Amino acid sequence: MAGLAESGSNPDVDLLYDINGLAKDAPHWFDRLMEFVGEYGLLLAMVLLVVWCWWSVRRRGGEDAASSVAALVWAPLAAGVAVLVNVPIRGFVERRRPFLDHQGLDVLVPGKTDFSFVSDHATLTMAVAAALFVADRRFGLAGIGLALLEGFSRVYMGVHYPTDVVGGFALGTAVALLLSPVATALLTPVLRAVEGTRWGGWLVRDRRAAGVSRVLSGARGEERASAEERDLAA
Repeated sequence: MAGLAESGSNPDVDLLYDINGLAKDAPHWFDRLMEFVGEYGLLLAMVLLVVWCWWSVRRRGGEDAASSVAALVWAPLAAGVAVLVNVPIRGFVERRRPFLDHQGLDVLVPGKTDFSFVSDHATLTMAVAAALFVADRRFGLAGIGLALLEGFSRVYMGVHYPTDVVGGFALGTAVALLLSPVATALLTPVLRAVEGTRWGGWLVRDRRAAGVSRVLSGARGEERASAEERDLAA
């Protein structure tokens, strides 16, 4: 597997140098910003996106609120499962970090000594994004955008090959989508049970919003009934 890291006419290595070369021409402050964004910022943004999606699903309510929240709860769980699956993959491939085999890279985050394939950051963010897409397509598309930016930043910082990122995207997507039906089937009854409790119902549904919705529905029903009575009288 060491041959994965060899250069020559390898387009993987060529693309690594092309993307990482942008760091050499960028201002110092931009590199420091990319370092923070690639290591922590995008992960935090993904967490905030999941919370935002949960808030939206919770306020929307509806009969399928429990299953929608269950699909959303699967997002961080999918990321954890995907990272665990990556552990034996890394040990089997044993691909060294690119800066250990190639000279001239601008490494923004030095000191990484673990194996490179596949990228944990890419795996984690794409797993969350794919699971989000199942729960809500709009938030899922935003998550996919964040995951793509995460993958680009890992190559930009010189800590991963492009194929490390692509492999991470594939692994995260596969885990999130393939296990989603089973996870949702197991989590939905749990969320329905939580929804029925006084202490945990707010996690699944905004009862105030649901109450307002029922009032508005009742008002609309009364208006329709009144209109029908006027029509009959006429």
